[in-house]
Amino acid sequence: MSDSHIKKILVVGAGQMGAGIAQVSAQAGFGVLLVDALQASLDKARAGIEKSLAKLKEKGLLAEEPTEVMARFKWASSLSEAKTFAPQMVIEAVSENLSVKQKIFEELDALLAPEVVFCSNTSSISITKLASFTKRADRFMGMHFMNPVPLMKLVELIEGLSTSREVSRIVRGAAERMGKTCVVSKDRAGFIINRILMPMINESFFVLGEDLGTAEDIDLGMKLGTNQPMGPLALADFIGLDTCLSILEVMHKYLGEDKYRPAPLLRQYVDAGRLGKKTGIGVYAY
Repeated sequence: MSDSHIKKILVVGAGQMGAGIAQVSAQAGFGVLLVDALQASLDKARAGIEKSLAKLKEKGLLAEEPTEVMARFKWASSLSEAKTFAPQMVIEAVSENLSVKQKIFEELDALLAPEVVFCSNTSSISITKLASFTKRADRFMGMHFMNPVPLMKLVELIEGLSTSREVSRIVRGAAERMGKTCVVSKDRAGFIINRILMPMINESFFVLGEDLGTAEDIDLGMKLGTNQPMGPLALADFIGLDTCLSILEVMHKYLGEDKYRPAPLLRQYVDAGRLGKKTGIGVYAY
């Protein structure tokens, strides 16, 4: 199989990341089945994708009509629909929870043909570990998209211990058909991007917790002082404080270094349900 044999992609998880991955897949000409257990999440994803496509068309960034892209979608609330859809590739994009991902991959492994390529959009969990839940470790790979997916050009590719060269080429080809540029990371906790990004976000919570500066001054200082488009605290709100905490916990557990220990203030915000933009309040109110 080559990347040209990929015609249909199953995306599991209709949250912000899953919806974005489904959108760029459909824009690239792939047929897409987007699955989420919650119908409300599917409805929200559909509305968000339609709005995003309309904006891209308005800005001259979409060659087709939005309706043509939407026609490539199918929607389902059960993984059992995957068998009838018969994808050549799966991209899992659910929350950073190992047991949830395990259940999904075990079910899909039993449902789908052995040649189907499995990918996870995990931002920190071992690809080798996730692949061990299937009988296709050689056809399993990490495919970490950046948020927001339709606008960010990067995809971080992660090869597990058994990932074949053929599958690595297939996944890279699919990502490039989506208009993405790829970097390759070894299978270590946090990979390249979050290994560097999350300690910066975490330290910003230590600084805020020590009352060294206001959230606004911390973010403005980092924006203007290091030429970043968004300050680390605002970025954490955008990513989701619960997601940031999960990634840091994975890195702290598997790398064993104190520099990855989550800041107490970050834990406190998550405990309070202040998760960022998705809940209307995090470091900032939205």
